[in-house]
Amino acid sequence: MSVKHMVKREYSGRAVVTVLGIFIILLTLTITCFLLIKGSATFVSHSHNIFEFLFSSNWKPDEMEGKGYVGAVIFIVGSILISLFALVIATPFSVASAIFMTEISKKLGRSLLQPAIELFVGIPSVIYGWVGLTVLVPFIARVFNLSYGYGVLAGSIVLAVMIFPTITSVTADAIRNVSPAYKEASYGLGSTRWQLISRVILPAAVPGILTGVILGLARAFGEALAVAMVIGKTQAFPKSIFSPTTNLTAEIATNMGNTVTGSEYNDALWSMALLLLIISFVFIFLIRIVGRKRTVK
Repeated sequence: MSVKHMVKREYSGRAVVTVLGIFIILLTLTITCFLLIKGSATFVSHSHNIFEFLFSSNWKPDEMEGKGYVGAVIFIVGSILISLFALVIATPFSVASAIFMTEISKKLGRSLLQPAIELFVGIPSVIYGWVGLTVLVPFIARVFNLSYGYGVLAGSIVLAVMIFPTITSVTADAIRNVSPAYKEASYGLGSTRWQLISRVILPAAVPGILTGVILGLARAFGEALAVAMVIGKTQAFPKSIFSPTTNLTAEIATNMGNTVTGSEYNDALWSMALLLLIISFVFIFLIRIVGRKRTVK
């Protein structure tokens, strides 16, 4: 192959990558602008204020005259509680699985656990929701002697299973990227394997583990269908982890198709979608900060 032909192929590849990169940037900007326009209509066209939207629990948007109430704090609290509980459940199992795959039994982790985790990633969210609805919800009701099993606990467990592969994969990569010199120095000082893991590897991998946790939290916030099937979709603050409630994504997915475009109800749902986008940007910003600290170290 001639030098001229190689240069031509290099420039062609660079042009394709550049065009695709620009397309992704434009698509992201377009989606952001669209949500800004649609989401801000609640405050611009219908004269509601941001304080009411974020801190009021009075949610009665009007479909016709546009004189209702758009307090979304119940949905916000529901999203936060379910996502945080899911994180509390999933993180210990994810870190333990990552340690097992990378430090305890690499062969078994590579041949069995890693493929199983990849299989979990490919399962559609509706399957998680259906299993939660038919198996988990009756199980919770029977074990805790409840009249129903819908609620924060059911939603958190379903979400925990869904974010488990994300946190595990990122954590495993972070542990694998710990410098071998750390391990050699630790063993040279007479450390046991557990001392190496707990006092050297995990502290060194903390930035990567935090990145996985943030990615898992972002996934939990954005999940709609599976959670909506098991939380009960009750518009009320949960009194306990067994109480039903609702969240942002469940409300959007349930009612967006049943509202008139441009109505107060429809615009309030778009404002929820805008809030989710802002939360996603916050998570991305946090990941960038954690990644930058990791690079500096």
